[in-house]
Amino acid sequence: MAGKARANGEGSIYPYRNGYAAYVWVDLPGGERKRKYVYGGTRDIVHEKWLKLHQAARENKVTDGKHTVERYLTEWLREVIAPTAAPLTLSTYSGHIRLHILPELGDKRLDRLTTRDVQKWANNLAARCQCCTQGKDQARPEDKRRCCAVGRCCEGRLSARSVSDVRATLRSALSDALAEELVVRNAAAAVKLRAVRKPKRRRWTSDEARRFLESARRDNDPLYAAYVLVLVLGLRRGEALGLPLDSVDFEAAEIDIRYQLQRVDGKLYHRETKTEASDDSLPMPGIVSTALQLRKRRRAEDRVEADITWQECGLMFTTGHGTPIEPRNFNRSWATRVRKAGVPLISSRSARRTCASLLADLDVHPRVAMRILRHAQFTVTMEIYTDASDEATRAALKKLGDSLDG
Repeated sequence: MAGKARANGEGSIYPYRNGYAAYVWVDLPGGERKRKYVYGGTRDIVHEKWLKLHQAARENKVTDGKHTVERYLTEWLREVIAPTAAPLTLSTYSGHIRLHILPELGDKRLDRLTTRDVQKWANNLAARCQCCTQGKDQARPEDKRRCCAVGRCCEGRLSARSVSDVRATLRSALSDALAEELVVRNAAAAVKLRAVRKPKRRRWTSDEARRFLESARRDNDPLYAAYVLVLVLGLRRGEALGLPLDSVDFEAAEIDIRYQLQRVDGKLYHRETKTEASDDSLPMPGIVSTALQLRKRRRAEDRVEADITWQECGLMFTTGHGTPIEPRNFNRSWATRVRKAGVPLISSRSARRTCASLLADLDVHPRVAMRILRHAQFTVTMEIYTDASDEATRAALKKLGDSLDG
């Protein structure tokens, strides 16, 4: 027949404008059944596309093409992360998406996002000054602008760790999109990033930790017991500040760790601990029991003095009016106490590592240390244990030297 444009078995390929077109009936993720079209300048090109479309349809890998990256990530935060994740996780993901992902990738179609697109984005993210990109200096009052807004770029680039964390957010979202069959591959999975080098964190020796605690107790520091919990039992800052009164059993000499205190996006949360592995009941050594008894007595005195202004929150550590201790105020008190004690400045997080390091120096079995520190994975405990303290390293080298000294 004159004008026939279809070979046998190619019933859906036909002439179209200056080339050819073809379609396949497909079932979309939402349950809708519709035609999907492909186009090309020659029949061979269209035939190849048509075969690929057939294969994708058989494997349920055809998308509707309506999702942009911005639309999907917005829905992902609202429908997947918000109902299931911790407040801090939601806040972190939201910040990554709003500040770093959407400005460059938001307008792209989700099903057409490629590894090259994401690689280019990641390279730009690492190279750009974030003060310039986000207009941080420009947002300051005119008389307080000091860098990017006045032509002196501060070179405020993201660290390799931060770039990796942002990429991880995108990769997690695309992994869920893959599970929903909105994309056929995770475009962020194969992206190459600069290696992240973990900084060597300072930790105290047992003598420095002792001087710090002695200074706090001598000055009747209201947070002395919290410092003891961090250094002796390895509690996280939020776990110490979120400790309920009824979690301490002085008769059995046990402390029940179940909650933490966090401030996220201006709101204070008293919620479950970081992971299920963080929940545990630990025995209290004498220094911990004594410190908490002193704290309970101080709390009772504060309540009497506050009288009708007292606001009961049920926590062991409170302000003079019974309200929870702000995590940032704890950091300020910690730094002040460090200066008064005359010991090297470390954060409360590094103090938790000090606890782990001291346990290692005392030859405490790693499995016991894992229980005390409540790590979810044994490899985390061993990472700290293999990072020996300076004192242990010095002693080992001296022992080796003595053995080789003729």
